[in-house]
Amino acid sequence: MGNRLSKIYTRTGDDGSTGLGDGSRVQKDAARVGAYGSVDELNSVLGMLLAAHPPASMAAELTRIQHTLFDLGGELCIPGTALIEPVDIEWLEHTLDRYNADLPPLKDFILPGGGMAAATCHLARTVCRRAERETVTLAHAEPVRAEVLGYLNRLSDLLFVLARVLARADGAGEVLWQRQHRRG
Repeated sequence: MGNRLSKIYTRTGDDGSTGLGDGSRVQKDAARVGAYGSVDELNSVLGMLLAAHPPASMAAELTRIQHTLFDLGGELCIPGTALIEPVDIEWLEHTLDRYNADLPPLKDFILPGGGMAAATCHLARTVCRRAERETVTLAHAEPVRAEVLGYLNRLSDLLFVLARVLARADGAGEVLWQRQHRRG
């Protein structure tokens, strides 16, 4: 295990810079910091989802995802590090297929909602999409492994399906978009 934090503040970031995992310093608004910051935010939203008490099997899967996201954030924080593997993406795909198999086909757009757990899962999905966009922005300037982008892309798909599952399990049901509601 690396260094343990015994003192939380260091004052080294007061100038608007932050340290990467390799010891180099960059500005806090650098694309790399934005990307791993959004991954950290996503992990926090998944913690909120877990606090909404999803079914135990789903909670275990979400916890596994949290651990993998911590690795993904580490890969983004330490340039040149490889922590996300194809097997991580394959696991997401298998999990996605398993949950999606019992859902009816989509015929309408779904609005975020359907109970607290489902709504929180939708929030996680949107934060995941932002993390993916910010990682793409980073990839335009610096090397980012395809596994990182693939993981975030597949995870947002899984979170959409999990939100559908949770909305149905909660009894609230999915909230379908209706065009006529625009006109009042």
